[in-house]
Amino acid sequence: MNTESALILISGLPLPVLVIGADARIAAANEAVTAVFGPDLMGRHHISVLRQPGLIAAISAVRQQGARQITRYVHRDGQKDLRFRVTVAPAGPNIVLTFEDQTAAEEAGQMRRDFVANVSHELRTPLTALLGFIETLGGAARDDAQACDRFLGIMAHEANRMTRLVDDLLSLSRVEEDERVRPKEHVDLAALLSSVIKGLEPQTSAADVSVVLTNRGTDEMVPGDAGQLVQVFTNLIENAIKYGASGAKVEVTLHPRAHHQRLRGDAVCVTVEDFGDGIAAHHIARLTERFYRVDNHRSRQVGGTGLGLAIVKHIISRHRGRLQIESELGRGTKISVYLPIS
Repeated sequence: MNTESALILISGLPLPVLVIGADARIAAANEAVTAVFGPDLMGRHHISVLRQPGLIAAISAVRQQGARQITRYVHRDGQKDLRFRVTVAPAGPNIVLTFEDQTAAEEAGQMRRDFVANVSHELRTPLTALLGFIETLGGAARDDAQACDRFLGIMAHEANRMTRLVDDLLSLSRVEEDERVRPKEHVDLAALLSSVIKGLEPQTSAADVSVVLTNRGTDEMVPGDAGQLVQVFTNLIENAIKYGASGAKVEVTLHPRAHHQRLRGDAVCVTVEDFGDGIAAHHIARLTERFYRVDNHRSRQVGGTGLGLAIVKHIISRHRGRLQIESELGRGTKISVYLPIS
């Protein structure tokens, strides 16, 4: 196969493809492979281009044995590693390398493994506590009324925590399932926020926190799923009450319609701001990850599952909106939700 024929043959293939000639130099390279290895590949020795021992060994094996080989190639792209499954196959005197990008599949697999591990860990802790207390109540503390009351209270707390975790997992699953379907209802945000704040009055009273709603003159109807938006603002205001209680006040502000550059159109912004301890800067980028907690012990004490902001992120994504988190230690946290008007 001459160089021109090889180029014509592989140019229409969507996968990155390299052809190594009998002289061990690159005989052909399609456009997709230049995105991985760069331009000007023709005529270069394959070792100077590929460089990774596993892949070079596979090419040598094919040259010597004539049998197809499967190997891996890892390419550094900025801050990210791209992982390829490489098929090394003989083609007469030439060797053809086909690169299949496995990065997304491997990341998805790792996410599933991490998710299962996190869920198992979150459930194991309360289950271990429950089993321990059940054993104690059935033995040494059987006739100790005071211990029974205390242990039953702890068991109820742990059981409620598991219930919240299961509810949040089911909610996250539903939100992810609907994420590609844009809501078609129109929601009155001012009325929705008032309803959410009224529903949280028991929590605000218990925490001795006042929640103030300010409507800056907007009566916009926003395209959205009312049930999911209630979930978003309930979660954000609850978090502000739980973690910002030291500031004694939470401000919820509904801002008027304004052009939002990143959304490429008009949007309404709702901010939820507390004046508590705040969050260190290095935590902020990870707050919407599943099971990520700034303070594991405190989060579990107040009943957090580590899934709330992940659910919020997916719901806002479904609404084609944007979530912005700003915080400073000692000065509180401000979360802004931008929802497009159309």
